[in-house]
Amino acid sequence: MFEVVAFYLFAFLTIAMFTVTVITKNALYALSSLAAGMIFISAFFFLLGAEFLGAVQIVVYTGAVMALYAFGMMFFDSINDVKESVANPRLTFMMTGIIALLVVAIFVAPIIGANITAQYPVGMAANLYGTIDGNAQDVGVVLFTKYLVPFEVAAVMLLVAMIGGIILAGKKMDISITQLSEQEIDNHKTDTEIAKDIK
Repeated sequence: MFEVVAFYLFAFLTIAMFTVTVITKNALYALSSLAAGMIFISAFFFLLGAEFLGAVQIVVYTGAVMALYAFGMMFFDSINDVKESVANPRLTFMMTGIIALLVVAIFVAPIIGANITAQYPVGMAANLYGTIDGNAQDVGVVLFTKYLVPFEVAAVMLLVAMIGGIILAGKKMDISITQLSEQEIDNHKTDTEIAKDIK
């Protein structure tokens, strides 16, 4: 009974938070509600007994990804309204169709795979190594046996992305704002004003 009540409560809160994220025009509200929605999603993992994945959900998505979004939003003018223009409607339509097919496949897969047995069942780590049965041991066994190569490839890709981000952030700008006085900053034109003058 407790699991059912908790499931519907967290489902309602998650949908509410993501709805606020999509609807609101305030960047701070959107980031806060997105972080809250990620935390509520982690509650589903804890309800399913996957404590390790629930903790990873909080640490990675709510911590790292939201911090990245927050730093990214600092470089954009969130006051002005964003006007979207679709450059290629056919590509947008095709991508929408692919996403719709993926959503259908996600919902149909549990029905088709009801009789499929897992190659690495839950609790295998405790049987093999005599450790305490838990989600972290099972994830570790699967991650470093069957999925070792994809795990290492993902690690290398993240390392390359991190190095690229450091190189891009290290490029020197034409004008350093930290070396300008307040009067010079007030008199200096913004990039949007310069772009308008060029047009």
